[in-house]
This record gives sequence, C-alpha cells and structure tokens, in this order.
Amino acid sequence: MEYRMERDSMGEVQLPSEAWYGAQTQRAVENFGISCFTMPPAFLRALALVKVAAAEANRSIGALEPHLADAIIAAARSVAEGEMMQEFPVDVFQTGSGTSTNMNMNEVLANMANFSLGSERGSRSPVHPNDHVNKGQSSNDVIPTALHVANRVALTLFTENLKILESALATKAKDFHSILKLGRTHLQDAVPMTLGQEFDAFREQISKSITRMDACATHLEELAIGGTAVGSGLNCPKGFAQAAIMVLERETGIPFRGAPSRFEAIATRDAQVELMGALNTVAGSLAKIADDLRLLSSGPRGGLGEIELPALQPGSSIMPGKVNPVIPEMVLQAATFVRGQATAVGFGGSIAPLQLNMAHPLLAWCTLQSMEILGNASRAFAERCINGLKANTERAANWIESSLALVTPLALEIGYDEAARLAHEAHKTGKTIRQVVSEANVLPPETVEKLLNPWSMVERDEE
Repeated sequence: MEYRMERDSMGEVQLPSEAWYGAQTQRAVENFGISCFTMPPAFLRALALVKVAAAEANRSIGALEPHLADAIIAAARSVAEGEMMQEFPVDVFQTGSGTSTNMNMNEVLANMANFSLGSERGSRSPVHPNDHVNKGQSSNDVIPTALHVANRVALTLFTENLKILESALATKAKDFHSILKLGRTHLQDAVPMTLGQEFDAFREQISKSITRMDACATHLEELAIGGTAVGSGLNCPKGFAQAAIMVLERETGIPFRGAPSRFEAIATRDAQVELMGALNTVAGSLAKIADDLRLLSSGPRGGLGEIELPALQPGSSIMPGKVNPVIPEMVLQAATFVRGQATAVGFGGSIAPLQLNMAHPLLAWCTLQSMEILGNASRAFAERCINGLKANTERAANWIESSLALVTPLALEIGYDEAARLAHEAHKTGKTIRQVVSEANVLPPETVEKLLNPWSMVERDEE
C-alpha cells in the first residue's frame, strides 16, 4: 500500500494515499480500533445531509463563496446517497461527542470537493475541512442534529414495516373470525374464544405499537444545529441555523425545527431514551406474539396444534420431517437484541456530565440498528409467517369439547361448588363435562345443551 503524509494541529500523520479521509480520521482509526462496528450508514447519510444543509445555509447568508459551497454540496449529496461508505472507518466506540466521525465527514467532503476543483487529496485547499465544511458548526450540535435526522427518517421506515405486520394480522383476524378455540390462562384451559379474537388482540398490540412510535416523532424533529459548542451559538453566523433547518425540511419532507433550548438539545439525549423505550415496548409485543404462535403451532401431534405455520426449511439434522417455527424464533432473537439495546441507550442517555452527552456514537448505533433489525423482523414475520399460516379447525374444536372449562356457565345455574364437583369428576374419570353433567341429571337436557354450546360463551364482535 502506498501512503501520503498529512499534517493537522498535532503534527504529521501517515495514511493510505488513496484514502479520501485525512489526518484526524487516521488518528481516530489508530486510537479507537476496538470493535468491528463502524457508524451505521443511515447515520452517515444523515450527517452528509446536514453538511448539505450547512453549505447551502452558509452560501445563502454570504458566509461561504458559492463555488466552494457548490463543491461541498455535490460531495455531500453523493455521500447522502450512499456513496463512499468505505471512507468512514472510525469505530463506534470513540470520543463520546462523535467529533471523530464529524471530522471524518469533514475531511472526506473537503477532499472530494478539492478534487472536483482540481486539487489533490490532502491539500486542504481551497476547501478546508474545518473552515469551510464545518463552518458555523460544532461536533456538539452537528452530531445530535444528524442523530435526530437519522432517527426520524428511520422511524418512518420502521412504522411502515409495522403497518405491514398489522395488516397481515388484521387479515388473519378476519379469516379466523368464525373458528372456535379454547382460551388459556396460566397455560391452563379457560373458556372458549375465537381464533379471530386471538389474532385481533395481536393486531391491536401492533396498532398501539405504531401509535407509541409515532409519539416519539415530535421530539426527534427538534434540532440542535445552531447551538455550536454548548448551546449558546458561539461562532454561528446569524441566520445560519434556520436556513439549514429549512434545507433539511425540504430534503426530507419532515417538519424539522430548531430545539426550544439548544442547551438541552446538546446536553441530553432524552429523545433517544424515549425512542428506545417505545422500541422496547414494541419488542415485547413482538416477542409475545411470536411466542404465542410457537405454542399454538406446537406439535404437530404432541402439542396444541391449533394453527399450522408455513414450512420453510428442514428443522433437524437428525429427525427427518421435523419442521421448526423458524420465523417466530428469529423474531424472538431480534426482540431480545433490541431489549438489550434499550438498556444500553438508557445508560448512555445518563452519561451527560454538565453541557454535553458523552455517548452520541453508541446511541446512534443502538437506535438505528434496533429500528432496522426490528423493522426487518416485523416485515419478515408478516410475509414469511403470518400470511401463510393456517388454522386447524378440527384440532381447535376437539380441545374445546374435552376441556373442563366448559363447566363455567353451569355455575350460574347450579352454583360454584356443584359445578366444581362435576369438573373434578370429569377430570378423574376422563369423561367430558357434557357427559358428566348429562349423567348427573342436574339440569334439563335442553338447558345443558344451551349452556354448553361454546358459541354462547363467546362474545362475538357483531353482537
């Protein structure tokens, strides 16, 4: 590999000659290479978009020469579109402000701009990474701004995936509306319900998940840009922040606005803690639904077997014909991952001594990875599991008929104690409740038939 020498405020640094980044990035690579994790592409694209907005704003207020601004904007747009991702090698576990990532972006964009203007990589002229690309900004307001932009864009994509899952569950709830099955509480037999009601409860969980996620949007739309180092806006030209925010709103279609207090927007990451709290709740809902589907499909001969999941792949290397609930198991693992990340974000949000949070890169990685993984899992859950599952109507009916819980309506006619006695007798003899009640002759046959009709025990939606 060939190398070039660059100089920054601390002296000379050797780095690969073909690199588009510069000296400060190379120092960060050498200092922080402790993991295989770099900043998420979604965050880097958002950060590049912030640089587009900053350059446009500086040009509009006369703080940056038009030809320099245009070169920076062109470079930043290419990165915002996903190019040059290999030029951002800085580890997630870096300086807590994210300064290394901000300078990584500044250096890449400066070199790209200079190259387009006829200069060499590493020349720092005519476009300087600090003086021009970072003009009117500090890492302390730029990184939180990029984090909010990235989170808010990702939030829209995430809820779109949840809506796909909600729609799939709604379809099954409708399809299974007239299928009777046994309810279960404490994993024990309970009174009858319909399979449609069970799936509609799943749908409602996801519907409420969407509402919870949407509630996070308003705080993510508050941006720190313009606050510079601590929130006071020192070195930020007048009119810069509002002009930059207008660009971000135009580019994303999202109603971004300046944070009411730039001091709060820089010092705290409460919006990320709130976001991960909502994600944690979604993860819990998905885990519950996935686990229930595993139980309902258990068997096929030795378990509940009330539903059949799509057979996607062989389930065992030793047992021929075995098929496992692979998609629900994947969802459970994704949910577990996100719940762990929610804990990390909760702690990270509290690492905020005085005027600056010290966990920006970690919070960016955790929030964006969590939304991507859980969103993808939700979509796969819908498309590769929910859409193709079927009801085993006969198995569901058999469980109802053999259940002791059918005795429940009798308590209103013959009293709790007598109904309990008959239930114990049915359990002891292996007979059904219907058989035991008929033999006991405690009620007229027509009354028994009416009371033991499972549909009389189900609160149907149309009634």
